[in-house]
Amino acid sequence: MSAPTRRQLAAELLDGARFLQARYLHDLEELVSIDSGSYTPHGVNRVADWVQDRLTGIGFAVERVTFPPGRQGFQAGDALVARKKGALAEADGGRRILLAGHMDTVFEDGTAAARPFRIEGSTAYGPGVSDDKGGLLAGLTALEILGDLGVDAYDELVLLATPDEEIGSPASRPLIEATAAGAHFGLGLECARENGDLVIARKGVADFRLTVTGRAAHAGIEPERGANAALAAAHLTVALQALNGHWDDVTVNVGVVRAGTRANIVCPQAELRIEVRAATTADIQRVTRAIREAADQPGVPGVTVEVEQLDLCPPMEDTPASRRMLDNACRAASAVGVSLGAAATGGVGDANLIAGMGVPTLDGLGPIGGADHSPQEWLDVSSVPHRIALLADLVAALGDARNTA
Repeated sequence: MSAPTRRQLAAELLDGARFLQARYLHDLEELVSIDSGSYTPHGVNRVADWVQDRLTGIGFAVERVTFPPGRQGFQAGDALVARKKGALAEADGGRRILLAGHMDTVFEDGTAAARPFRIEGSTAYGPGVSDDKGGLLAGLTALEILGDLGVDAYDELVLLATPDEEIGSPASRPLIEATAAGAHFGLGLECARENGDLVIARKGVADFRLTVTGRAAHAGIEPERGANAALAAAHLTVALQALNGHWDDVTVNVGVVRAGTRANIVCPQAELRIEVRAATTADIQRVTRAIREAADQPGVPGVTVEVEQLDLCPPMEDTPASRRMLDNACRAASAVGVSLGAAATGGVGDANLIAGMGVPTLDGLGPIGGADHSPQEWLDVSSVPHRIALLADLVAALGDARNTA
């Protein structure tokens, strides 16, 4: 018997997703009912237990990773790295595909009881229903359907479930980057935009601290002996905010300014905290140079400025390779009867870290949802079968290089 055409496979995938929709909603209610805030490791680990059982049941080998305590005693929940080998070796055109979702939410303990899962019409509500329990569960379901249909023309499928995405992945970042190394494609399981768009690009974020050092003096008797760090910080704030508009898709925000201790002392020290968001690594580098140049000219004699880059989350860039992935996603969408667009966003996620390893990446491959991080968070139940089928079809297409040549 010949292999099914892509449209035939898409129809089978959609039938499978429709068949599993009732179970999907039951499972989603179970996951949403677990408080799993980023700072609630026991709750995250309850979700990890559930996800691990499901992955093992569909033929994945699962590695569970426990992290040591981090700064100020922070303890993240566990991460899961699940792998399943396919029948098409890399040398023969098989591809390694990484799917990534997260198990944590932004909500405090007690939220699941105070605002339980519910469905009104075709919309589901609850903490994490869209971000990211709905998307993570869609990924699990898509992988299950592919296995049930015997689709194995890939080198390896990898699913990564992380515990701390909502706070910037401080514990799991090295694991994300190590897991992404060698992957041919990355698929983020965050839910689709409210209009159904996937995410083709995410800005990167660089955080800076500027320490401004002046010289103290009595403000009434001998102010001329001082060097006012607060004044220099004010000059720097104006100069740095003026960088906005110099480059497309770049924002610079001086979000914190601290200076001085008493009104009768010429301020000896100040601190600025700055966030830069940009669509490309090149733009982040340009802004970094501009910040250092401004720091070299603080505008107040006797003042020096130290610049520290505290963190860098690389951008998920809109590249020719990700555009080719999008073309495949659009064909998958057409095959299951939906239209598809793509959007860029200023928000960051684990997909940034995957893309930062040089892996072509698309995000927003979960069902349609919105109002993330708010009491109004929602998921479009009617989108679930089509989005699961779309994701499964995309995985099948990307797994074989002959489909994407």
